[in-house]
Amino acid sequence: MRLVIKHYPYRYRDYSYLAAQAAEAARAQGKFWEYFDLMMHEKKLSRDDLIGYARQLNLDVERFSSELDSETHRPRVEADVDLARKLDFYQTPTFVINGRALVGGRPIEKFRELIDAALAESKGGGG
Repeated sequence: MRLVIKHYPYRYRDYSYLAAQAAEAARAQGKFWEYFDLMMHEKKLSRDDLIGYARQLNLDVERFSSELDSETHRPRVEADVDLARKLDFYQTPTFVINGRALVGGRPIEKFRELIDAALAESKGGGG
């Protein structure tokens, strides 16, 4: 099993594209998950906040800021948005488990159900 996060910035939120690019700038320095977790915990997404998170994680802040300002990672974010549109995914979060979409926040039991079904299928249990 693997977890893959694709960006789908909400077009009506001021900082969502910038936040997605900030997460990618952190990835470029090997700290995507730490950055993502911090950003989701703090929930403040202004440019100053995003740079502050980079500072907290001891990233190269000059490089990080430069990548934000030059929109270095915008093509990757836009590729994720394009993929979501091609797959007809328009809500976040959307999870895909073995080809089955699960849209929105759901109880853990629903995830277990889909994962158990996928495991059964992989063992030849049908489905």
